[in-house]
Amino acid sequence: MVSACVPLKTNTHLANSIKDNTFHQDDGFLGERIKGSLSYSPWIVNQLATSLRTQEKVKKAKPGVISAVLTSNNAKESLTFQVPSFLRRKADPKNVVSIILGGGPGIQLFPLTKRAATPAVPIGGCYKLIDIPMSNCINSGINKIFVLTQFNSASLNRHIARTYFGNGVNFGDGCVEVLAATQTPGETGKKWFQGTADAVRQFTWVFEDAKHTNIENVLILAGDHLYRMDYMDLVQSHIDRNADITVSCAAVGESRASDYGLVKVDSRGRIIQFSEKPKGADLKAMQVDTSILGLSPQDALKSPYIASMGVYVFKTDFLLKLLKWRYPTSNDFGSEIIPAAVREHNVQAYFFGDYWEDIGTIKSFYDANLALTEENPMFQFYDPKTPIYTSPRFLPPTKIDKCQIVDAIISHGCFLRECTVQHSIVGERSRLDYGVELQDTVMMGADYYQTESEIASLLAEGKVPIGIGRNTKIRNCIIDKNAKIGKDVIIMNKDGVEEADRPEDGFYIRSGITIIMEKATIEDGTII
Repeated sequence: MVSACVPLKTNTHLANSIKDNTFHQDDGFLGERIKGSLSYSPWIVNQLATSLRTQEKVKKAKPGVISAVLTSNNAKESLTFQVPSFLRRKADPKNVVSIILGGGPGIQLFPLTKRAATPAVPIGGCYKLIDIPMSNCINSGINKIFVLTQFNSASLNRHIARTYFGNGVNFGDGCVEVLAATQTPGETGKKWFQGTADAVRQFTWVFEDAKHTNIENVLILAGDHLYRMDYMDLVQSHIDRNADITVSCAAVGESRASDYGLVKVDSRGRIIQFSEKPKGADLKAMQVDTSILGLSPQDALKSPYIASMGVYVFKTDFLLKLLKWRYPTSNDFGSEIIPAAVREHNVQAYFFGDYWEDIGTIKSFYDANLALTEENPMFQFYDPKTPIYTSPRFLPPTKIDKCQIVDAIISHGCFLRECTVQHSIVGERSRLDYGVELQDTVMMGADYYQTESEIASLLAEGKVPIGIGRNTKIRNCIIDKNAKIGKDVIIMNKDGVEEADRPEDGFYIRSGITIIMEKATIEDGTII
């Protein structure tokens, strides 16, 4: 049994509240823990009218019921009314299964996705993007996790096996399973995943298995976002409002609004319009007053759109019905199934007000990484209560010799000798030699060490070892894994080139950011 107090100010506000049929709270759209709204029954309306006429005295609210004190401009007129108590069913993580989508070919993150699936791309020095939703699930108590993979999945599968199969992460009666795209009998079975919804559709048999008969809700997650969320708050909201689908949403600004599915909601939090990546006039039409989500007027002006985060909760039976019978040829959640379901079913919005970043482009990947180096970053991996897990590498501490390091993250097992690192991330097993200057750079590190004797031998032969050679200057750059950069190299993109493809020389330029390819060799004295 739960109780709630709904404060209303004067009778002028009461009229507005009755008109909207909704209560807004200070801490966010439809609150955070107890979601929904109260319908005014004829009984309540009659009680209000009678009380204000007879000037009944305020009665003390009883515990275990919803109550409110209503006042008019006349201080003597007041009423406490009680709504019949209700039972609130608590969300149980044992009844939730999580599906993490491995993503498509990752074209917008190319060349980082040339050999790796998007969720396997490193972030923050020693993590991979897949660690974010996996850790959020573990911290939320959800222990039935399926990862759907298709493109370049070898490194992703390897990381999941090394990190989440054992290593002290206890899933009890749950599981972590990788469901790779595969061909099955029948005409449709000859095709690979055609989209997010089709990927789930091809594995619906998993949820119809006897051991998953108690699964009430299915959580659909993307594998390329950076955020920290307790998914059970989202599931609780889904249950409280008896939603068929709940879409986690965030307020976004003009610059990136067209990259997302945008929604409009009514006063009850129900999604009444969904537009996938609108442009031009269609984009302007999706502007809303996001102050209803709990944003300040200033923040609401900066972020006038409500974006879908690509995080969904479905009732299990409803999801199976949609995929198999209602929309059997629809292949994508964001562009097909969700917009269609909005018109016919109870699709609710859940507002997420904390930090969230979609790592969908080279620019967003670069910015999100470097934002981690700030003194008080908006997202922190350092949280003892909700840690972000990753593969244990058993690496030694980093060795730093006479270096100048400002606003930087240095990962495990690195060797830095008399170099300067400013506003940069240095990944695990990185080697920075004498005189190196690294600024505004994301260096992903190496998968293995080269010994001192191996490095000396390569240098003697005029070859370039893994790492960065002496007196090299690098600015505004992403250096992929196992790159070999020689001595006296300058990588600064002085001419301000926005886009360039130079794979034969070992680099690309995207949004003005130079990207040194995985395993590329940049010879001594090269200027980029």
